[in-house]
This record gives sequence, structure tokens and C-alpha cells, in this order.
Amino acid sequence: MAAPLPIGSPDGLLVETESQDLIVYEERLAPVHQQQVFFHEVGHFICDHPAQDVLNASAQSLLPSLDPQMIQRVLGRVHSHSEQEREAEYVGSLIGRQFGTWSQERRRSVPPEAQELAARLSALEHKRQRAMP
Repeated sequence: MAAPLPIGSPDGLLVETESQDLIVYEERLAPVHQQQVFFHEVGHFICDHPAQDVLNASAQSLLPSLDPQMIQRVLGRVHSHSEQEREAEYVGSLIGRQFGTWSQERRRSVPPEAQELAARLSALEHKRQRAMP
């Protein structure tokens, strides 16, 4: 979920509750940065990194409707150069390569009515690539 995070808070948070897990990221970031923050938080989740046991101010201001007693963990980190942060960044980057919009292998479906135009444009791109040294 995109939200305006408080000044001084991390760009993303992983909030785990009894019924669901939420990833909250700063809505004012560029879309590609939002994706990296999202995948970074997924990295923390996959690596099962320990979190703060208390509901921090960032999560409480973002999720006022959640009962603080219900929240089990909030992953808000302070040390950006810790082993856990490096591990989450690495895992997030690996995931981003497979699923992110910056992936070299991305493919998009072309509606039937645009397939002829897409084929002609693709042919022009292939000609340009062959002409380059």
C-alpha cells in the first residue's frame, strides 16, 4: 500500500498482524524506487528477519484503525548498513530482476488490433540494432 510516510521514517515498512501482512511504502517515491522498496521489504519477509516488538510511530500513524495489541511485528529498521539490510536488499534485487518492470526480459501482451503496428515498429528497432557497430 502506498502512503505518505512521516518525515524521518524508512521508505518502507513490513507490518505483520494476526490476519494479514502489509507492506507500506512512501507514495512520493518514483515508481521504480517504490518497487525496489517493496521488493526489499519482501526480502525481509522471506529472510524472516526479527523486528521491533512495539508498534512504532510510523506504523501507528499510517494504520490508525489497527489495534496496536493486534499487531505482532513492525519491521522498521534504523541501521541501513546492517547485515539484515544488505541481505534484504540483495534478495529484493533478485526478486526485482524476475518480476520488476526494469527487467530486461519483460514482455507485454499486445491487443489484437495493435499487433500489426507492433510488428512494424519491432522491425524498425531490429534494423536500428543491426546498423549500430
